[in-house]
Amino acid sequence: MAEAAAGDRAAFGVLTRRHLRRSIAVAQRVVGNASDAEEVAQDAFLQVWANADRWRGDGTRFTTWLYRIVVNRAIDYRRKRRFEPMDEAMEFPDPAVGAETLVGERQIGAEVDAAIAALPDRQRAALSLCYYEEMSCAEASEVMQISVSAMESLLVRARRVVRARLAPLLRHKDETST
Repeated sequence: MAEAAAGDRAAFGVLTRRHLRRSIAVAQRVVGNASDAEEVAQDAFLQVWANADRWRGDGTRFTTWLYRIVVNRAIDYRRKRRFEPMDEAMEFPDPAVGAETLVGERQIGAEVDAAIAALPDRQRAALSLCYYEEMSCAEASEVMQISVSAMESLLVRARRVVRARLAPLLRHKDETST
């Protein structure tokens, strides 16, 4: 990163190749779809290049700084664009799985996705970093620039909302399977 801050385009290219895929994954969990996530990640890397001289290697990992930029850009992007994204590419069903099972699994998956998408931006980002990106609370709190206890609070509230939204669906599933 120090080389990129000095204007070395090749060093910045190495950083981009090394971290772009995971940056897109982080962004996708916040914005909700792949094409918007790619746009967010590109914007984040432009910010990294433009502000490379601001990065201080004083114990903060580059990825923490990068993901902070990605999450902030994703939240900003989502606030600017308040619409529901179209469904991602269709999946082809496994012929060995029964239609009823497949429909049930898709319904639950869609409900989980909708419950997460309905969360406030910061709760969705916290959930994404800790569960999908498998960061510890401490790492995720650094990315979001909040205390560990604030991160834990965001996660508790997010899980509570998702659980409450899914409760009727899970009760219905239990009733029909017995």
